[in-house]
Amino acid sequence: MPSSLLQLLWFVRIVEAGSFSEAARRSNNSTSAMSKAVSRLEQAHGVRLLNRTTHSLSLTPEGERLLAVGRKLMHDLEEAEAAFADIGHRGTSGRVRISAPLAFAKRCIMPFLPDFLRAHPGIAIEIEFINDFSSMAVRGIDLAIGSGDVAGLPGHFASELCTVPWVACATPAYFRKHGKPRTPADLSEHDLVGFRNRVTGQYDSWRFRDPADGTTVRHLPHPRHGFDDPEAAWDMIRAGLGIGFCPAWMGVHEWEQGTVVETLREWRSEEARLYAVRLDKRLIPKRVHAVQAFIVELTQAWTAAFARSGLAGKRA
Repeated sequence: MPSSLLQLLWFVRIVEAGSFSEAARRSNNSTSAMSKAVSRLEQAHGVRLLNRTTHSLSLTPEGERLLAVGRKLMHDLEEAEAAFADIGHRGTSGRVRISAPLAFAKRCIMPFLPDFLRAHPGIAIEIEFINDFSSMAVRGIDLAIGSGDVAGLPGHFASELCTVPWVACATPAYFRKHGKPRTPADLSEHDLVGFRNRVTGQYDSWRFRDPADGTTVRHLPHPRHGFDDPEAAWDMIRAGLGIGFCPAWMGVHEWEQGTVVETLREWRSEEARLYAVRLDKRLIPKRVHAVQAFIVELTQAWTAAFARSGLAGKRA
């Protein structure tokens, strides 16, 4: 702020306080500094603003006019400060737009979202059900949750939430009836539940790692039952209709309860990384931080459940 405007504000404080000494006390300055500020303002503009006596101050006509201007300036500054404070407070309220894969969001976020929103009544949530980190600014996405390549996203900030194993699995009843495969090649002798990719129209291959040499082994399933919805495929696995291949987050409770169990554990491939991506790590509203903290807390609960059930997904 220009020095003349600062001096004008001090002039207003002196008039409202009734004396230089009282104004100095209220503003934690010296009486001399307050007096010099007014003198410099008068000298800079060639006018007298105050008539000074030993025991009192009175305004000149020029001082009266400038006092009105100074009071308006002070009022405007106070309104600006109040607006900044209000904006800071409102940072905890408002709309947060999230993107997350449909099945993931429905199984891992939606069951817990009502409690979060009750605890944060100022936050409104919108979720776009897609695994996509691109064009976040255009789509208005504040926080994108998903897996995939986060390299080459300029202007974005990605944090790893956890790693999640993909597992071949079925019910204990299925394995009692049909036995367990010993290698991925044995899967061709079993009833399989497959997921058909809606983009390619093909069944996704199942990925394993040979425990002998660490090489990647892909099994292209010829499923007895096929679905283009991962939740539908999971429901069939839980019903004991075959072996499926899915991310561990599909069945946190099922792993703990033992109603679905893993097979080919020693052939398990590298775990998938789950990320939270924002447009920038600076100047993020508190409401977005609150939502991300909620997601982080959920991942901590999943990984603890994985560990208890023996799946041992790990947190980053």
